[in-house]
Amino acid sequence: MNNVLRPEALAGTRALVTGSSRGIGADTAGMLAAAGARVAINYRNKEARALKVVAAIEAEGGEAIALGGDLTDPASVAAMFDAVKTRWGGLDLLVLNASGGMESGMGDDYAMKLNRDAQVNVLNAALPLMASGSRVIFVTSHQAHFVGTAETMPEYLPVALSKRAGEDALRARIPELAEKGIGFVVVSGDMIEGTITATLLERANPGAIESRREEAGKLYTVNEFAAEVAQASVDPIPENHTRYVGDISGFAG
Repeated sequence: MNNVLRPEALAGTRALVTGSSRGIGADTAGMLAAAGARVAINYRNKEARALKVVAAIEAEGGEAIALGGDLTDPASVAAMFDAVKTRWGGLDLLVLNASGGMESGMGDDYAMKLNRDAQVNVLNAALPLMASGSRVIFVTSHQAHFVGTAETMPEYLPVALSKRAGEDALRARIPELAEKGIGFVVVSGDMIEGTITATLLERANPGAIESRREEAGKLYTVNEFAAEVAQASVDPIPENHTRYVGDISGFAG
């Protein structure tokens, strides 16, 4: 794993990463733990995978716990943060990584429920545990961040619109967070090689990933992008609260 943070950079930090039983979330959690953070691994229904992430962190001398929680269920979210409070007494870093909307059989409104409503609900549940100096990171894609100004693949449009709605809803809270001394960062990236979203897009539109790779010149891997998310936990808050990963010239117009 590409550990970008220096050891002990996050010593004493209590972190929760949503959707971290695999992929970007799992790699991000591993990097935070390697830098000294205690990390809560959130999963919806993949407990075995979450426990493997915990075991890998513990094998390297880190501390982690696995916390099941359906982010679209307020009661489940409340129980998850109750567990964090009981275990650690508070939270210093919240990484809002979980997203979806291309899965089959989840309902037409699922993308908006998960990518907008659940993000706000998770933040609301976390805030009582967060003090001045804490930080919230929202993970998104260029296709979603720039959905109003750049063309988006039709197959991805419902997800892009819902993630942008989620970002907007969270950004509306920046003044409140600033009053509490809590930082807010959006980490936006291009298509990421090896993610579930990329796989589903390729299935729906064969050749889409290769086409985007040729256009962009490079697509980040899961581990490379996770390193950028992890770095956002310690770097100064960027202008406009947005950390762009990779070239955005084709999106920004």
